[in-house]
Amino acid sequence: MGTWTGKRVLVTGGEGFIGSHLVDLLVQQGAQVTVLVYYNSFGRWGWLDTASEEVRNAITILPGDVRDARRVDEAVEGQEVVFHLAALIGIPYSYHAAESYVQTNVTGTFHVAEACRRHGARMIHTSTSEVYGTALRVPIDEDHPLQPQSPYSASKIGADMMALSYFHAHELPVAVVRPFNTYGPRQSTRAVIPTILAQLYSGVKELHLGSISPKRDFNYATDTASGFLALADCDEALGRATNIGSGREISIGDLVELLCEITGRSVEITTDEDRLRPTGSEVERLLCDHSLATRISGWTPEISLEEGLRRTAEWVESHLVELEAGGYHI
Repeated sequence: MGTWTGKRVLVTGGEGFIGSHLVDLLVQQGAQVTVLVYYNSFGRWGWLDTASEEVRNAITILPGDVRDARRVDEAVEGQEVVFHLAALIGIPYSYHAAESYVQTNVTGTFHVAEACRRHGARMIHTSTSEVYGTALRVPIDEDHPLQPQSPYSASKIGADMMALSYFHAHELPVAVVRPFNTYGPRQSTRAVIPTILAQLYSGVKELHLGSISPKRDFNYATDTASGFLALADCDEALGRATNIGSGREISIGDLVELLCEITGRSVEITTDEDRLRPTGSEVERLLCDHSLATRISGWTPEISLEEGLRRTAEWVESHLVELEAGGYHI
């Protein structure tokens, strides 16, 4: 595909955590970016409200909902590449509202794929490492079995298969990008790293967390965004899922120790029952094998965990009021 300069690009869910970092990168690369943001009556567009003046002036915002096929079709018309990130992502909430995950993640992906087929756009669909469930072997490559250990992961498996079916049935150029646990500035306390940091900076003596034994592969947000661009620009990524991750794992308990060291704080860990997943739904281990992404696109992560956590800690400390106001989100 070559340069992104002048390329007409749509990002669904570009107001979110990963999406906003991707929008930043696309603008830097000179793309003509339209963002399909989830409509709300407050006129607030997530992290795009706090984007730089350069980014705000460069993008077109289109309010909508991926569950609305006609609105999705309007958004995709005239685009060359569609990055589909819009999704319901909270795992705990999926236990309570599974149907909404099917509607947004599966049906929404169908609408995007159908619109891309109709208008001749390349589709970059966002998966998640949660589709693998607890690792049966490590590191996890793309041939690892898929295990629907939560309604959320089941909906994402369905969404991935829907997107790939359009490659097989309609020859739609579809690449499925499968990020492992992305972290960094702009992430809410729904996720473990900002919830730890927000509690540390608020001066608590007891840190309230769920299980601290699971191990995760944390990848910095700008590395995830660059992975999206690399795979979107790679014909060998079409018709398959490709992992994006750091290739390093750390337990939540060890993560707490590292964040205490970075922030200069010391706390005791208390298990919060509300934050525990059902036993059969907890994913105990995720460790990414990103060798396929590196081989076909040349992508490799650049930000070390220590450096990424330092950057994230600085951001959380400067946004503590907003994060504290929200508290823990399921």
